[in-house]
Amino acid sequence: MELQQHDLHHEFPEHKETIHALKTSNHHFQRLFDEYHTVNRHVRRIEENNEPVTDTEFENLKKQRLHLKDQLYSMIQAHKA
Repeated sequence: MELQQHDLHHEFPEHKETIHALKTSNHHFQRLFDEYHTVNRHVRRIEENNEPVTDTEFENLKKQRLHLKDQLYSMIQAHKA
């Protein structure tokens, strides 16, 4: 089974330039961006290696990733407006 890519450049390829601009100019965006990718890497390790984790912990990590992605997308949209 092939795993989906969830890094921001795969999630929002049409916003690549905006993501780059925000990463270099907005410290809050950069912090959320880094946190998103840290959580995403953890989720991927669990999916790929069957790292021992409870279902609840795994679901919480995926919810955290989604929440961060929503925040980042909102910032992308606000920047484009």
